[in-house]
Amino acid sequence: QVQLVESGGGLVQAGGSLKLTCAASGNIFSVNVMGWFRQAPGKRRELVASATSGGIRDYADAVKGRFTISRDNAENAVYLQMNNLKPEDTAVYYCNFYVGTYTIWGRGTQVTVSS
Repeated sequence: QVQLVESGGGLVQAGGSLKLTCAASGNIFSVNVMGWFRQAPGKRRELVASATSGGIRDYADAVKGRFTISRDNAENAVYLQMNNLKPEDTAVYYCNFYVGTYTIWGRGTQVTVSS
């Protein structure tokens, strides 16, 4: 069974940077969409960024210009470079693989941005 494991979260001051990594354990033939979601306390889970196998990148308005998503198809990995972090970016970040017939979620990694 394929699992996704996130890493790279932590505590950072406002204005700082973090890079999240999500890697799949096991083989996946093809991942249509790789994405990052986040969920802050008391809020709904929201899409942060996504990357299709065709090269389309999409971002939530709140992170445009600050976050960059990238994917490594050979390694079945997806990354999220987060710059100029703000306290409102504080959340648990989850990666997600949409394989076409099913979706896989990671367990999440905590990102905390102090003011």
